[in-house]
Amino acid sequence: MKIITLCGSTKYKDEFNMVNKQLTMSGNLVISVGVFGHSEGIELTTQEKEMLDNIHFRKIDLADEIFVINVDGYIGSSTKREIEYAISKGKIVNYLYPAS
Repeated sequence: MKIITLCGSTKYKDEFNMVNKQLTMSGNLVISVGVFGHSEGIELTTQEKEMLDNIHFRKIDLADEIFVINVDGYIGSSTKREIEYAISKGKIVNYLYPAS
């Protein structure tokens, strides 16, 4: 069993849920985001965004690999930082769509 942390824009809640289900049904322990700010229209303060970013980095620390939800190839600045962080920690990085 692998531990996989999902990364990507929170505007893709449906895709997060789909990938979470698929990876879970394949026997993996999946860690996802806790707040879908963009897709749920939740206004977050700068302090809240920083807190959530730090929590997500800890989730990456716990994982064997990350899985990037890059719908239509989209990778925003926060996700790019998460990918770079994961690589710096020796984590495997997989993508929903092939990375360009």
